[in-house]
Amino acid sequence: MSQHEVGKLVSVHDPVIGRYEKVKVKPSIEMATQLEVSLDYLVGSTDTLLETSIVNRVIDIQKLKENKKQHVFSLLDAFLKHTKLQSIM
Repeated sequence: MSQHEVGKLVSVHDPVIGRYEKVKVKPSIEMATQLEVSLDYLVGSTDTLLETSIVNRVIDIQKLKENKKQHVFSLLDAFLKHTKLQSIM
């Protein structure tokens, strides 16, 4: 994606995007939200790009009561274990 395209997406002029790339200016949370990435990813603190839909689900899980969270994690763990076993067979 070009500087112009990114700038247009987040309502910022092209030269500002260049300053972000050269780390002369730090991007805002609004820019991260527009690009649907974490601020950590945008500023280079992590190279893990998390999908917004996954992050939103994790946030929803965090809001659950502890026993409900444990139930969700047990189901998820069982599914992941089953999937990994299938992939090696």
